[in-house]
Amino acid sequence: MNLQSDPQSLLAEQRQRNPLSPPSYPKSKVYVVLPAFNEEQALGALLNNLGEAFADSGWPYEVIVVDDGSVDATAELAGQYGFQMPVHLLKHSENMGLGPTLRDGLREAAELATARDVILTMDADNTHPAGLIDSMVRRIKEGSDIVIASRFRDGAQVVGVPWNRLFLSVGARMLFSLIFPTKGVRDYTSGYRAYRAEAIQEGFAHFGDNLVSETGFSCMADVLLKLRSRKRVFSEVPLILRYDQKGGVSKMKVMRTAILTLKLLARHRFAGV
Repeated sequence: MNLQSDPQSLLAEQRQRNPLSPPSYPKSKVYVVLPAFNEEQALGALLNNLGEAFADSGWPYEVIVVDDGSVDATAELAGQYGFQMPVHLLKHSENMGLGPTLRDGLREAAELATARDVILTMDADNTHPAGLIDSMVRRIKEGSDIVIASRFRDGAQVVGVPWNRLFLSVGARMLFSLIFPTKGVRDYTSGYRAYRAEAIQEGFAHFGDNLVSETGFSCMADVLLKLRSRKRVFSEVPLILRYDQKGGVSKMKVMRTAILTLKLLARHRFAGV
């Protein structure tokens, strides 16, 4: 070999001897699922926050907005943002409830994602800080299957949440911790979560559409208990919940949600999940 050869010539020579190129490892993609019902007042601000957060973190991403039969301009707004950021819009012709809307968004993300991607769910009312996504995705890459933005970890804060909703959250935490203690979990009902895509894909393969069988706000606990039964690894990061930034009125009926949550606990308890 000519020792005076330049580096480019040496590289070309090596490629001729071994034509196999090194493997390519694309960066994981984050799919953000946003169930939305009449969220025109908040959706624009949230999408702007998501765009800024992903610009800072550098993760490739796609936002899946599932419009649950909104009668305002939610769908139109999502469509407009699709011209400046990767927004994918699904629409229900009529209001079906949070559970079916979450299910359809998760299934769409699971079909688009590779096993090593991340699927993330958020409320569309701009109460969840998009800046937390990078930390949650990194937790997935560090070994967790599900990462929950928790109201019950050191460093968490809850700003502007009505007392009855706060009471429901605390009560649910106590009941779930007693009946279904789960390592790494204190907040069983938070809607802000990151999932290893493979965990959601396997969940649909095992449960089918029953991965999300609840229709109302109890669907978040339902998904958690089903993935718990699949021996998944959970962890949490502290959440600063900014209810004071909420756009529009709350869709949650607190008493109905409490009753549905109690029924969910009973079904899972006696089903042995």
